[in-house]
Amino acid sequence: MPSTALVWFRRDLRVHDHPSLTAAHRECDRVVPVFVLDRRLLEGRFPSPNRAWFLHGCLADLRGALRERGADLVVCRGRPEDELPALAARTGASAAYFASDVSPFAMARDRRVEAALGRAGVEVRRRPGLFVADVGAVRTGAGGPHSVFSPFHRAWEAQPRRDVLRAPRRLACPGGLAAGEIPAPPAPEAGEPLPPGERAARERAAAWLRDGLAAYHERHDLLAGGTSELSPYLHFGCISPRELEQRARDRGGPGAEAFVRQLTWRDFYAHVLLNHPGNARHAHRREYDALEWDDDRELLDAWREGRTGFPVVDAAMRQLLVRGWMHNRGRLIVGSFLTKDLHLDWRHGEAHFMRHLLCGDEAQNNGNWQWVASVGVDPAPYYRRLYNPMTQQRRHDPDGEYVRRWVPELRDVPLGKLAEPWTMSAEEQAAAGCRIGEDYPAPIVDHGRERERAIARYGAVRGRGDGR
Repeated sequence: MPSTALVWFRRDLRVHDHPSLTAAHRECDRVVPVFVLDRRLLEGRFPSPNRAWFLHGCLADLRGALRERGADLVVCRGRPEDELPALAARTGASAAYFASDVSPFAMARDRRVEAALGRAGVEVRRRPGLFVADVGAVRTGAGGPHSVFSPFHRAWEAQPRRDVLRAPRRLACPGGLAAGEIPAPPAPEAGEPLPPGERAARERAAAWLRDGLAAYHERHDLLAGGTSELSPYLHFGCISPRELEQRARDRGGPGAEAFVRQLTWRDFYAHVLLNHPGNARHAHRREYDALEWDDDRELLDAWREGRTGFPVVDAAMRQLLVRGWMHNRGRLIVGSFLTKDLHLDWRHGEAHFMRHLLCGDEAQNNGNWQWVASVGVDPAPYYRRLYNPMTQQRRHDPDGEYVRRWVPELRDVPLGKLAEPWTMSAEEQAAAGCRIGEDYPAPIVDHGRERERAIARYGAVRGRGDGR
């Protein structure tokens, strides 16, 4: 009897550098690629029309790549602990391959699936594939998990790397198997989202490595450009982070080093959530759950909709709504503004990002929000992450290109006034065609005053002796 294996695709929707697919192809006679549409995944804590749309596009692209290789993608609906054993029974599969993930939801799901497959007599063979390194194996000298980035980075760099794998040329698949329909995608909320799928990911990566990587260390904080915009493809595994690391290192130089460091951050936050699953609901530094937060829906809505009166904040929030993506520097600016200027709970920001981001990854999003709110790992004095939005705009959008692109009301405001348009005289406002308070909102808060309030609130937690 020829041996048959299931390959369960999850957040690794590609055929290049896919350890589970390659191992199943090498170790078994036939493979059955499968994706399970689980309502708990699509409609759970952080549902997102943008990511649902992107996922469906990725599945269609993956199916096409598999068909080019003589296989197909079986699409099941239901719970994977039910659907995978049933599919194994229909196909005679004796093994199931998949990559380990780190979120509390994924960990619990995978335990249920492994138990169900074991009861059905199907051997589970886990392989890497979602991260550059084995994020569970990176440990401190004492054998514990890391909570500070720099020592994690050193340990991560010392980890051995697996080989980057080519896509299989041909795949043998059992005949007569109903593949199932990929349902019509929901409409995205974003008007200009990035195109989904492995093909788009590889095209974008090739262009980025050729044209953007060399200057990345100099340009990565410029809001109008300088980043790869690969994060949605990394989230859905349309391109392998290990392959990106290798291709960047092959090119070398300070730009490549800076880019690989960002891949390290991605692994770091996965490592943190894997070892501290409670972070999904609470501050990593639990004492900061006692921080005093305001409850002001009008301020929250102004932030969400990009009408705070602070141009760089509004530009970034509008970019998120239109593209389903935001520049990382923008994420830091708007995160600091929400938590330290508006004094609103970081979990509001986490949820809003998870609704709109194509790359809405629980580990990365939670880790970054806790970082900028100064309640997470890699601690630093909270006042170092209390960003002045005017200074940030002048530094990271020096020509005003980003703000003018996303806040067109300000397109004719002189550059010298663009970071603080409310300082224009009536004559300057008339010349720019932008009346503050009418065409563009006045600032909803005073940054200097709110900065002092934030320092007092964080200081109150530190004053208890447990905020260090």
